[in-house]
Amino acid sequence: MKRILITGALGQIGSELTIRLREIYGNDNVIATDIRMKPDNAAATGGPFEILDVTDGKRMAEIAKKYNVDAVMHLAALLSATAEANPVFAWNLNMGGLMNALETAREVNAQFFTPSSIGAFGPSTPKDKTPQDTIMRPTTMYGVNKVSGELLSDYYYHKFGVDTRGVRFPGLISYVAPPGGGTTDYAVEIYYEAVKNKKYASFIDKGTYMDMMYMPDALNAIINLMEADPAKLIHRNSFNVTAMSFDPEELAAEIRKHIPDFEMTYDVDPVRQRIADSWPNSLDASAAAEEWGFRAEYDIARMTADMLDKLKEKLS
Repeated sequence: MKRILITGALGQIGSELTIRLREIYGNDNVIATDIRMKPDNAAATGGPFEILDVTDGKRMAEIAKKYNVDAVMHLAALLSATAEANPVFAWNLNMGGLMNALETAREVNAQFFTPSSIGAFGPSTPKDKTPQDTIMRPTTMYGVNKVSGELLSDYYYHKFGVDTRGVRFPGLISYVAPPGGGTTDYAVEIYYEAVKNKKYASFIDKGTYMDMMYMPDALNAIINLMEADPAKLIHRNSFNVTAMSFDPEELAAEIRKHIPDFEMTYDVDPVRQRIADSWPNSLDASAAAEEWGFRAEYDIARMTADMLDKLKEKLS
């Protein structure tokens, strides 16, 4: 990668990935795009930025050609709970935007990355140490989008030779971007509320295990996969990656090591709980480790210490 176009650059992943890529490849070589400008977001102000609605394929291709990009990272999408609330809009945005991004990569002969998710799995998928290759029958629109995206990316590789790559992310935890309508967002909100109010009402029920990852590990996974030797990649567009698996009680207990009087109650959201119940408890990431050396550095203890330190600084 030398010149990179990012869609959804002001979202949860993009806000941090854009800055990280600019540190590596240079500010002028990472072109951030989003549907609106956010002047308080460093990803929008630290280098080239263009307004882009990803459903406008012509505009996307124009930007790619204008900056002569050789990699497209397509991050723009509706997240799980938001997509479930408006499934037709989610399909049009998530799948229409993906098709436009793949077509843009094909047209300019660029590398391509888009993230999949644990949402691609469903209730009939093995719940523990979910294999890399297994049954995938999601019961949410978000999950249907993600499975379709994996298959579509595979198609563009086999049909057109586009160098497509992707990972199945677990829940991502970050202190930079605020929660954006995801099922795993309780694991972000809980830290904010612990620092601000020393209490939190979880919308996910006790005993609900989900795979999670701290954002620094997620950024490393993207960059390392995109820089990996393509000859070693077998799965390409759907690598399981993981760092930790916990339920709300375990996360609250870890927070109490730093904030002893933190209290947690439950106000379960039935929509997001149903989504969480359909997802795996944990993933098997051995294929990613074997094919491009994936390894997570943060566990729940190290992540919690860093999250609380960073949020105390941010919110003070």
